Amino acid sequence: MNSTEISTYKKGELVIMKKIQRRLIIILIVAIFSLSYLAINKEEQYIATNSEVLSNKKIGWGIKRNENHEQPDVGSSNKKVLEENGGICLGNPEKKYLYLTFDEGYEAGYTPQILETLKENQVKATFFITAHYVNSQPDLVKQIIEEGHIIANHTVSHKSMPDLTEEKIKTEVMELHQVINEKFNYEMKYIRPPKGEFSQKTLQVTNQLGYKTVMWSFAYEDWNEDKQPDEQSSKKKILDNLHNGEIMLLHGNSKTNTNILDSVIKEAKNMGYEFKNLDEFE
Repeated sequence: MNSTEISTYKKGELVIMKKIQRRLIIILIVAIFSLSYLAINKEEQYIATNSEVLSNKKIGWGIKRNENHEQPDVGSSNKKVLEENGGICLGNPEKKYLYLTFDEGYEAGYTPQILETLKENQVKATFFITAHYVNSQPDLVKQIIEEGHIIANHTVSHKSMPDLTEEKIKTEVMELHQVINEKFNYEMKYIRPPKGEFSQKTLQVTNQLGYKTVMWSFAYEDWNEDKQPDEQSSKKKILDNLHNGEIMLLHGNSKTNTNILDSVIKEAKNMGYEFKNLDEFE
C-alpha cells in the first residue's frame, strides 16, 4: 500500500470514527431523554400515589384510658397520621405537664367563672372557638386574650371537615382566622377539628394554612347541658386519669366542669403536675 492509499485509508477510517461518535452521541442523548422522561413519569406516578394515600377517609378521634396515670392509647395509626401532618395529642411522657383546653362552640354563661378560676390559680388555657362564639361574645374573647390565654380555631360553623370540599375547608378556617385578626389583631395558629373528625387530606389542608392540629388525650361526656355528669364522679374521673403530657379537653358549656375546675387544678398541682399552655408544649 503506497502513501496515497494509506492517507486515503486513514481519512476513511477517520470518517467512520466520526460517524460512530455522532451515533454514540445521538444514542446518549436519546438515553438521557428517555431516563428523564421515565423519572418524570415516575415522579408523577409517585405524586398520584401519594395523593391517593392522603385519602379523605374520615377518622374519628378516640382514646383508651390506662390505669395508674399512664398515658392512654390514642391509636398508633391515628397518632401517626396526625403527627405526620404536624399535629399533637400527647406530650412528653417523662414530664408531669398538663395542657388545659376548652372547646367553646357557644357561650352558656360559665366562661366568666372559668376565667376567674384560672386567674386565681395562675393557670393559662387554650379556648377553641367558633364564629358564633366570637360574633356573640366579642368581649369574652377580648378578655381571654388580654388575660394571657390562647384563642384557637374551631372553624366557622363546626362542620365535620372530611365532609367538606377543600375550598370549603379553607373558608371554614380562614374566615374565622380573618375575623379574629381584624377584631383583636390576633393571629390564631392552633386548630381542633370539629367533632374530633379529620382525614389525611384535611390535616394536610389545615397544615398548609399554617395551623397545628391539637387533639386530646383526655375527654369525657361533659358537653350535654341537659345531662350534666355528677360533680364528684367527674372530678374523680379527671384526677384518676391525669397523666404526663396530657392535653385535657373540657367543654366550656359544662356547669359541672365550671364548679369542679378549682379543686381539680389545686389537686392536680398537689399531685405534682404543672399546667402549661400550648406555646410551651413539649
